[in-house]
Amino acid sequence: MTQDVLVLVESNTTGTGRLFPRAARELGLHPVLLAADPGRYSSVGGAEVMAADTSSTDAVIDACRSIGAQRRVVGVTTSSDYYVGTAAAAAVALGLPANAPADLAAVQDKGVQRRLLLEAGVRVPRFTVAGTVDEVLAAAEEIGYPVVVKPVTGSGSLGVRLCANPAQAAGHAGATLARGHNERGRPVPLRVTVEEFVTGREYSAEVLNGVVVGITDKHLAALPLFVEAGHDFPAQLAPAEREAVAQAATAAVRALGLGLGPAHVELRTGPDGPVLIEVNPRLAGGWIPRLVQEATGVDLILETVKAFSGRASHVYATIRGGAAIRFVMADGGGVLRDVEGVTEASGLPDVVDVEIYRRPGTEIAVTGDFRDRIGHVMARGESAARAAAAAAEGVRRIRPVLAACEEVPA
Repeated sequence: MTQDVLVLVESNTTGTGRLFPRAARELGLHPVLLAADPGRYSSVGGAEVMAADTSSTDAVIDACRSIGAQRRVVGVTTSSDYYVGTAAAAAVALGLPANAPADLAAVQDKGVQRRLLLEAGVRVPRFTVAGTVDEVLAAAEEIGYPVVVKPVTGSGSLGVRLCANPAQAAGHAGATLARGHNERGRPVPLRVTVEEFVTGREYSAEVLNGVVVGITDKHLAALPLFVEAGHDFPAQLAPAEREAVAQAATAAVRALGLGLGPAHVELRTGPDGPVLIEVNPRLAGGWIPRLVQEATGVDLILETVKAFSGRASHVYATIRGGAAIRFVMADGGGVLRDVEGVTEASGLPDVVDVEIYRRPGTEIAVTGDFRDRIGHVMARGESAARAAAAAAEGVRRIRPVLAACEEVPA
């Protein structure tokens, strides 16, 4: 009997990425993970790991065809933002379900994405794409301070900063433009977006196959950074506001050609209604898919694997409740000696999961993005508000113990 294979092109090594192989096996598929460095994946949910040059689309296609010579490849996907286009190109080459690689490339360039949304009549912040500090300053002057300056590519709040004046804009833009490489180590265009700062609450719409599954309330740490400190699902919105957010997200996904699989759509509710901040052609990070499952019974990871392996995907809520997560953050840098209070937090009513990501002895550096998270507390309740209170109380019980680097014996 021929084995049906789901190919994963790289994977997130933390968060829900490691759950994709489990979902594949639940559907009777054998997960094969293509990785440039198989040693990174000591635990990826039991997937078979094969070495491949994942920086090359042609090499990934060749690897998929090699697998297909003896087994049947029924889908190609990824849990990593940086390999979405590669996975789609491989799927198209093999005649498998995928969004158009050209559409995905446009979505992953925030400047191009914004232009397409604007042309489609979707409300977005005023913005300019800039390649030099002088262009950044000119754009900021025209838009009006404060402005948000961020790279045209990337995720996880990397390089995103609110700049209140020309000195801050010049300093942040200069440092960002000087990097010139993304998280995969590849050269990238030296460009940033300079955009209007939209006040108002921030939400994300979780979309599958063009349909909004639910809306997440996002909790951000203190400005000028945009670190996501927690999430509540479902967001507590008035019916008219919920409908407006869902309509904006649906219009955005349609305009960008993301009709298959997941999309994570970030919005802010400005004084004139929802404003699209950005669309990501993937599942949400920050354990949001787990929150959706805890609150509704819908397994977005399983449904995503169905979508990209040609299976019918139908999303039906089987329970009605709320879920929330709060992240454990270190107050400053140093070497992690211990994390106290984990057992105490785990025993709280409504808390369903406590996890610490960093081991004792790990050096902690505050970077102003998702890497500042060192753990989480997740809760489930009869409402999102009740779950949020439990998760927040759990984080209050947890105490990271840090030592200055020079205090740690060599």
